[in-house]
Amino acid sequence: MKIKNICCIGAGYVGGPTMAVIAQKCPGIKVTVVDLNEARIAAWNDKDVNNIPIYEPGLNEIVGNVRGKNLFFSTDVDKAIDEADLIFISVNTPTKTYGTGKGMAADLKHIELCARQIAKVAKNNKVIVEKSTLPVRTAEALKSILDNTGNGVQFQILSNPEFLAEGTAVEDLLSPDRVLIGGETTPEGQEAIKSLVEVYANWVPRERILTTNVWSSELSKLVANAFLAQRVSSINAISELCEKTEANVSEVARAIGMDSRIGPKFLKASVGFGGSCFQKDILNLVYISKAFGLNEVADYWEQVIIMNDHQKRRFSKNIVQTLYNTVSGKKITFLGWAFKKDTNDTRESAAIYVADDLINEQAKIALFDPKVSQTQVLSDLDYLATRKPAENEKHITSYDNPYDACKNAHAIAILTEWDEFREYDWQRIYDGMLKPAFVFDGRNLLDGEKLKAIGFNFHSIGS
Repeated sequence: MKIKNICCIGAGYVGGPTMAVIAQKCPGIKVTVVDLNEARIAAWNDKDVNNIPIYEPGLNEIVGNVRGKNLFFSTDVDKAIDEADLIFISVNTPTKTYGTGKGMAADLKHIELCARQIAKVAKNNKVIVEKSTLPVRTAEALKSILDNTGNGVQFQILSNPEFLAEGTAVEDLLSPDRVLIGGETTPEGQEAIKSLVEVYANWVPRERILTTNVWSSELSKLVANAFLAQRVSSINAISELCEKTEANVSEVARAIGMDSRIGPKFLKASVGFGGSCFQKDILNLVYISKAFGLNEVADYWEQVIIMNDHQKRRFSKNIVQTLYNTVSGKKITFLGWAFKKDTNDTRESAAIYVADDLINEQAKIALFDPKVSQTQVLSDLDYLATRKPAENEKHITSYDNPYDACKNAHAIAILTEWDEFREYDWQRIYDGMLKPAFVFDGRNLLDGEKLKAIGFNFHSIGS
């Protein structure tokens, strides 16, 4: 099958950038991204490409080049499904907040709704591609729905998980380590795999395109994120030991990272990992393991989450203890709210949980993040349902520039590793703060010796 029309259901962090790159690299394919969220689609169609809803370096240029040519954003889901040869499902699969599996299992209600909509609308054979992060054996459920509620149409289900890192998503799409495509071993399944391979082969070397059975592909996504998160929790566990033994976690990480069997990546101690994938995927892995009675396997992976939660609580507790065991009424400035630099994504950001702890202690939080709005910050805190929304609004204020945010503060906490934080006039910041002036570097971003020379009381992770 030669793919001429692609539809992607879901205009979020995965669907938007992925489809933009496919459209750029495959000018002969019409790519339509659909979403029921009218405001989001309107933002993708904004005349000024700098206003698209997702911030990723280089994304606005790509969207600007192909939008209206062979890349389209629409709320007409049925039309896009009807026209498509190949349909990517890229909707949210959050952790369940209700019922069986609450707090661990993936909530697949949006996936099932997509399948039922495709089955209702489709009039000809289609290839369905799982792009969302899903538990293993989800393809089986999709195929059951499609085959039993369709109009005699043949569907092939492929798994094509994303391995994007936010902040470098465009680079990851343009030059991926690998593209993984899983499908059935039947002749029809192999034909479907081949059709998607041909799309990616427009710019990805064929040796980087891996094909597997559908179950291996689904599980590989969860395992990749679990292994990366495990490295972060491992070095964070060592950071606490370093603080007790006067070792320096950065030096330890550098020493072990030079071992070719270990490597240097994901060995930076911090206040903890965040983002839409790591925690959700590990919890999913834990739930699946428990469902199969593999309790020791489940316990092993759950410890990665336990360590991450501990690191966030430890950071906020250290702020309180260092500030003479009370932050009540004190102004604490957060530099950064996004879960990592070069993105406006705040999902599971460590800043949310540290702020929640400090608000419980009656702190007044001042915030500056170059890409995150006050509306988003309040939404993140309200989602925790720790207190009434009005209370959150009373305790946290966003600022348009960092110097105003830091003025008259008792302490500064670095929660996101934005490069610009290194370039600030820290003497000016120090002069405007209450003394003694404290800095808690949750990302080991700043030069501690320089800040101490200015007069700051400086605290970093793991030293």
